[in-house]
Amino acid sequence: MPNSFAILLALTLASDFDWKLPKGFPAPPVPAANPMSAAKVELGRYLFYDRRLSVNGKTSCGSCHRQELAFTDGRAQSEGTTGELHPRSSMSLVNVAYAKRLTWAHNSLDSLEEQALVPMLGEKPIELGLKGGETKLLAILRADVRYQRLFPQAFPGEADAFTLPNLTKAIASFERTIVSMRSPYDRYRWGGEASAISAAAKRGELFYFSSERGGCFQCHGGWNLGGDASSMFNTGVSDYAAPNRGLYETSQVAEDVGKFRAPSLRNIALTAPYMHDGSLKTLDDVLSHYAKGGLKNHPNKSTILRPFELTDRDRADLLAFLNSLTDEELLRDSRWSDPLPPR
Repeated sequence: MPNSFAILLALTLASDFDWKLPKGFPAPPVPAANPMSAAKVELGRYLFYDRRLSVNGKTSCGSCHRQELAFTDGRAQSEGTTGELHPRSSMSLVNVAYAKRLTWAHNSLDSLEEQALVPMLGEKPIELGLKGGETKLLAILRADVRYQRLFPQAFPGEADAFTLPNLTKAIASFERTIVSMRSPYDRYRWGGEASAISAAAKRGELFYFSSERGGCFQCHGGWNLGGDASSMFNTGVSDYAAPNRGLYETSQVAEDVGKFRAPSLRNIALTAPYMHDGSLKTLDDVLSHYAKGGLKNHPNKSTILRPFELTDRDRADLLAFLNSLTDEELLRDSRWSDPLPPR
């Protein structure tokens, strides 16, 4: 366990990092064992886009988390480097630093450093397929002139900076910097720009946050428009057959079948197809799904869900509101772009 001095030092270093956040937004929490630094973030950016982090050199983290798609992949089922399909789609990495729990349906995975090992070393399904090739990968990185500079800069004073824990620390540090707080809705709601969103979007906001009407905020609330650490719901999307049974896959509790995390709705217009399995193709389909109270009457379906009236105007207003959550600057910010030359 880190001592109090180490914790204080980590918090100091993290607070010194320039997050470039709009005024009033909170800086992300940072673990004491992995304080932020510009050098570590830059190393993580190169590693995030380096296809040599896959067994066949075809895939990187950035392959399934594309900046122009708000760090998702646009697929109903993510595809690993060997062609094997994942049972679910790639969750967005935007504002992942604020998430207290990670992935679609895992209640104990709360560390980005630990989570980075799942696609790297996991075998069911294979994503990057590096299990057993860790030593070879580190040797490849050690021989690269670029990394001969970046690793020691990111981890100064270490006798050997080329380690798997350091690699995951760098990737996690980069991922923590991917923040979205510059959408038209942010400028309207938090920045005081009354004209930043349309009249329709303003009506859609009222519908979204109304308990008597839409009630969308009950699952997607707060400034990040997402669920909290315990927010997992069965929303009647499918029959939830293996291996896509949600939280049940790790808990083995019958009441957890079909429960998935409520993700942030920031940039939602960019992250189709929707739901954990990509079964709803458009935002219009999603609104119809919830207006009906869910498509499937699963025994675990959340009691929050109920049919509600959705007129054509309500639908247009909600879509306008959801589209106002798109942070266009996020999609082209060079801090998160691929720094490697084209292959």
